[in-house]
Amino acid sequence: MPVHDLPLLIDAARIAGRVATSFAGKTAQRWDKPGGAGPVTEADLAVNDLLSTTLRRARPDYGWLSEESDDSADRLNHERVFIVDPIDGTRSFVEGARTWAHAIAVAERGEVTAAVVYLPLRDRLYAAAKGQGAWLNGTPIRCAPARLLADATVLAAKPALHAHHWKSGTAPEFERSYRPSLAYRLALVGAGRFDGMITLRRSWEWDIAAGALIVTEAGGRIGDRKSQPLRFNNPDPCLDGVIAGAAEVQTALSAALA
Repeated sequence: MPVHDLPLLIDAARIAGRVATSFAGKTAQRWDKPGGAGPVTEADLAVNDLLSTTLRRARPDYGWLSEESDDSADRLNHERVFIVDPIDGTRSFVEGARTWAHAIAVAERGEVTAAVVYLPLRDRLYAAAKGQGAWLNGTPIRCAPARLLADATVLAAKPALHAHHWKSGTAPEFERSYRPSLAYRLALVGAGRFDGMITLRRSWEWDIAAGALIVTEAGGRIGDRKSQPLRFNNPDPCLDGVIAGAAEVQTALSAALA
């Protein structure tokens, strides 16, 4: 029931924004996760607690998967599950920058049905519901029009351009840009600000789920690095890379990969 869930996600995201911005990014207490998994701050945990309480109280029959919660196989027994990144782009948050987001999604039997990516410091709320379209602050959005890959602007980290990733031994020609939040990168593709997005490392579901629906509901295409459809709420909640974009650009990127 995507239309039923979307208002809940939007309200929760806006409340999360107020909680997160009550912390000063550079002075918020932070520490590093074990195993080099990156930083976490007191704001991440406060937002996670808020979302867990708010969303699970509203939908007690839904499972729960979040970057900042201990995972449990119990979620695999639920038809629907929340997939949440309380703050996507924690490094950006710590630096006091504005390019971080709350990413909240509902997946039903492996497919995302409702999604929100919210950047409180930029006042940008991207939302989508399966079969209903995608929006930025209530205005419908679409992926960029068709163009050749050589003319495209693609969001990618520098390691994605390493020669061994590509059939020809070199990355194809395109203009590269970058944003620190994976969820935001996908939302920007859905809004037509960029033609494509690529990450070739294993990616956590909570970084991808919300943005994936925004891309597809905006008329784009998305898959993993082997061109396989994305499925969510997996026992191991990781995806084998992500390639997204306007259909022609996404197809060209996928075809060029080794």
